[in-house]
Amino acid sequence: MNTLQEATIICPYCGEILVTFIDNSAGNQQYIEDCQVCCCPILFDIEVDANGELQQVNTRQENE
Repeated sequence: MNTLQEATIICPYCGEILVTFIDNSAGNQQYIEDCQVCCCPILFDIEVDANGELQQVNTRQENE
């Protein structure tokens, strides 16, 4: 089973569209990943259902 899923997000700092990979095997999670363009820290909130399917990816600035 492939546990990495591609997700397209928009950086909450610079507005760039970014492609990242989410490891949905870890279940619901929260982590910080730097923007590939402006290097600012993006806070990711990941929601996964009971079957391990990625449901939602929310991003926001680290200090919100």
